[in-house]
This record gives sequence, C-alpha cells and structure tokens, in this order.
Amino acid sequence: MDKDRCIESAINQYKIEKHNFQRFLNGVYDFFKLEPALNSGALPMVHSLKCRLKEESHLREKIERKWTDNDPITSDNVFDKITDLAGVRILHLYQKQFRHIHAKIMDNVSNNDWVFNETPKAYTWDPEAKSFYESLSIVCEVRETFYTSVHYVVKPKNQSPYKCEIQVRTLFEEIWGEIDHYFNYPNKIESIACREQLRVLSKLSSTGTRLADSIFNSFDEYKSLCESHALEKRPRFILETNDIDEEMPLISIP
Repeated sequence: MDKDRCIESAINQYKIEKHNFQRFLNGVYDFFKLEPALNSGALPMVHSLKCRLKEESHLREKIERKWTDNDPITSDNVFDKITDLAGVRILHLYQKQFRHIHAKIMDNVSNNDWVFNETPKAYTWDPEAKSFYESLSIVCEVRETFYTSVHYVVKPKNQSPYKCEIQVRTLFEEIWGEIDHYFNYPNKIESIACREQLRVLSKLSSTGTRLADSIFNSFDEYKSLCESHALEKRPRFILETNDIDEEMPLISIP
C-alpha cells in the first residue's frame, strides 16, 4: 500500500467534507454559547469558548504519527480514526461548575440531539479530581505528561461520519495546557528539565483550581450565614391574634 497516496487521499476526503464538519461544529458551539442555564447570572457556568477545524497540515502530521502498515488510515476510514477534526473547548472558573456543564451535555445526548461516538473520558493525575469525575460516572485516565482535561466526542446521529470533540477544563488547566501544547505538540520535548517543570506547573494549576473551589465554597457558606443572620434580626411585624386587646379602639388613618 502506497502510504503517501493513502494520506493524500484521506486529506482530500476531509477537504470535500469540511463544510459539513463546519456545520456540525457551529451547532455544538452555538449550544454552549446560547444555552441560558450555562450563560446567565453574575458568574456564568461557561467562562469562555474556543472552536476550530483541524488544518490539513495538522491532519497530515497526525495521520503520519498514527500510521501503521497493519492498520492504515485511508479516505474510507479517516473520519473513524481521527475524531478531533472539529473541536470545541469550554473553559470554566472552578470545578463545581463542571457538574452543570456535564449535565447539559448528558441532557443533549438523552434527548438525541447528539450521540456519543465514544465513552466520555477525564484525563487527570489528581486523586481528588479522579474521585470527583468518577462520581459522575466518567472514566479517568492518567497521561505521563499530566495532561488534564475532560473529553467528549459527539456526532449528530449514529451513522454520521461528522464528529466534534468537546474539551472541558478550568482556566488554570487551560494555562498549563497551552504551555504544554507549545512544547509537546506534535512531538514531545526531549528536555528532561522542561518535562519536569511542566509536571510541576500541572500540579500548580490543579492546586489553583482546588483553591478556587475552596474560595467559592467559603463564599457560599458566608452568604448563607449572612442571610440566616439577617432573618434573625428582621423586625417582627406580625402579631398573634391573642396579643390584640379587644378593648383597643380602632384608629382611622385618613
């Protein structure tokens, strides 16, 4: 099998279908951008969104990395082998917000607006984050780079070749991810010092996310106490009926 010809054919197939990937990508992006439950209030669940279609040059690089003679990537199977041709990234401030984002994704699948192409997966090295994701029935995996994000791959219906990868992460995780991507994509950096520093940065970003959760939890507790205290100090305007003197004359107010 001619590898170069197969790769070229796969890329041409993507060019032919690219507008259909764009249509589906637009729909997924607009859902997260316009859904009121995720974008209302003083602090929306979705902080910001990114989206992109994979460039042909990046697709070529990925096919070459994944290529094996026993399982070649061709125009017939490229959309099954490469599932991140379209991608949306959702950024949020702290971990508790993820529950609401995840719930909306699951609702869309339950309502048959989307179909999962594969089981959702969380990439994390943090044991506490692992427990959190597993409580939501999300499979967890640890990567040696300490990559941290939650991935979903959805499509409009079961037989559709058009897929979109949804990544969900906190802003702290996004900072680490952007730096790590620069050094490790498409090829992993060979510097041991850089690899170790990226691992430390990953731990710092996880600590930042955890601290943000703690701050918001503390604030919620503080608000609850303030509201409770305000209720206790509120004047009592309602009198019991047996406190009213039946001999008390009625005063008419003009």
